Amino acid sequence: MSLEKIINDDIKQAMIARDKSKLNALRAIKAALLLEKTGAGIGGAEVPESVELKLLQKLVKQRKESAIIYKEQNRTDLADEEEFQASIIEKYLPEQLSIEEISEIIKKIIGDTGASTMKDMGRVMGTASMQLAGKADNKTVSGIVKELLS
Repeated sequence: MSLEKIINDDIKQAMIARDKSKLNALRAIKAALLLEKTGAGIGGAEVPESVELKLLQKLVKQRKESAIIYKEQNRTDLADEEEFQASIIEKYLPEQLSIEEISEIIKKIIGDTGASTMKDMGRVMGTASMQLAGKADNKTVSGIVKELLS
């Protein structure tokens, strides 16, 4: 079943349960999917899974960054709402890999590509981004790659 259908079903369930916070998070996902679907390149067709994963990761990242800003401004009420929405959106992402698992995969990629210096970081990151799509945050991946190559 596509992510769009799953989200629509979950929106119905949240409406029945009168769960406003969850409903807001689900509607944000639906809106982002609709924007992506009607955007350039797809033309109303089904959104590819890789694009869905990137979209969900972007939404989670936005919520977490907003929560940090709200906490700095002593607005814990808004920060809690953002963190809750991020947790709802994360449920639709595949399970995230641990730092150790990411390191092992990156070490294998470095070995396969023959990378040895920071000049090779782009090549390693390209391969890692494809292999770890949806399973790890690119910021974490790039930090590990820098650590291993330097």
